[in-house]
Amino acid sequence: QVNFVVCQLFALLAAVWFRTYLHSSKTSPFIRHVVATLLGLYLALFCFGWYALHFVIQSGISYYIMVIIGVENMHKYCFVFALGYLTVCQITRVYIFDYGQYSADFSGPMMIITQKITSLAFEIHDGMFRKNEDLTPSQRCLAVRRMPSLLEYLSYNCNFMGILAGPLCSYKDYITFIEGRSYQLQQSEANGKEDTKYEQTDPSPNIAVAQKLLICGLSLLFHMTITKTLPVEYNIDDNFRATASWPIRFFYLYVSLMAARPKYYFAWTLADAINNAAGFGFRGYDKNGVTRWDLISNLRIQQIEFSTSFKMFLDNWNIQTALWLKRVCYERATFSPTIQTFILSAIWHGVYPGYYLTFLTGVLMTLAARAIRNNIRHYFVQSPAVKLCYDIVTWMATQAAISYTVVPFVLLSVKPSLTFYSSCYFCLHIASILVLLVFPLKRTQKGSKKHESVQPVWSRKLEEESLLQKNNYSTTNNSFSQKQEITCRYQALKQ
Repeated sequence: QVNFVVCQLFALLAAVWFRTYLHSSKTSPFIRHVVATLLGLYLALFCFGWYALHFVIQSGISYYIMVIIGVENMHKYCFVFALGYLTVCQITRVYIFDYGQYSADFSGPMMIITQKITSLAFEIHDGMFRKNEDLTPSQRCLAVRRMPSLLEYLSYNCNFMGILAGPLCSYKDYITFIEGRSYQLQQSEANGKEDTKYEQTDPSPNIAVAQKLLICGLSLLFHMTITKTLPVEYNIDDNFRATASWPIRFFYLYVSLMAARPKYYFAWTLADAINNAAGFGFRGYDKNGVTRWDLISNLRIQQIEFSTSFKMFLDNWNIQTALWLKRVCYERATFSPTIQTFILSAIWHGVYPGYYLTFLTGVLMTLAARAIRNNIRHYFVQSPAVKLCYDIVTWMATQAAISYTVVPFVLLSVKPSLTFYSSCYFCLHIASILVLLVFPLKRTQKGSKKHESVQPVWSRKLEEESLLQKNNYSTTNNSFSQKQEITCRYQALKQ
């Protein structure tokens, strides 16, 4: 953990140097690719020793597969190999070396590299094999129309800005940043239209970086002072379960899981700040003309802590991973996309049994929450007072459901996880099944759209912002003009 923080702080300084002295206006893309890659591999070597060779091996073999298999099927082979290689490394680390510990956890960066390998393979398949009219607007915007060089591929996978903690970004956005193409500045208007223009001057990320570093400092302080006093393991303490009342137990469950989140806030926000410091992550301007540096942001803390639905929580937590799951699995699944997506997420996270218990529980929670929302929500949004009460109740229910679901994710093993669930009499599992029996999903899909316009105002604003920020597509591509790219982005945003 100390190595990780030291390397990320070094990467932050290197990012400032990279933007200042190796700016695209002063240096060729070749030099920027080489420096970004070498710095990334150095940080990996410093943090994980020779385990860092796995990053190069996984990337190298995947590139070889892409070249020799061909664009028709290489996305399937790359997906199976990258995910399989990651799983083998996770099994080795967990069950051979150090169960439950995070020493030499080289599988963490490999999870990000796996995302990049698989997403790029699908993007190349979409851009070089599939017909344009068969693609969704988002797939059309992300499609890669030429095979990357080996240097570009390694730079994308192993650059110093994202090798340790990500976040995932699209290949086209990364190449646009390295090659220093003009920024696309979008001014959103009240009527929903966009006034788009181009400028050659780079907006400064300093304010955004400073704000994110402040969040990092507060998150780290909270983690070091509060988190250890509220261990999640106390939820299965025999004395606590025997003596505490149900309201006290659920309250402690909520605060203990809330206290476990700041370490993720710290790591992901710091990773985002590093990318911004290098000049990567700019996503245009809001309607007030303020710069937005959230192109590859991985979380939105306010929406997480005040989410009023299971989906809203998931949409704002580990955003880039959610987008990856959507693009490589959910949108392409031929049956049960929700179940397939949660299973893929469990496999990607690792081999601890607790992960599978969490994500299988998450399937039930997601389907039940969707059924409730589609069936009863529209009855509570006519009066402002009733809406407020409904939002409070759904916030409490969402936080309880999230906390209940992710306990195995923290406890990792089967026995303590089942001890927790049995101490709660599997109450939310049973409740979710009953909801699905009472409120079938298929019967209520049309109703959900009918009443979408009467969503509570404050919740609607948060979810609209979430949807807008979630659809972050690439700015340009070598094979398309800037005008075509604007149209592509705008259509995807409308979708």
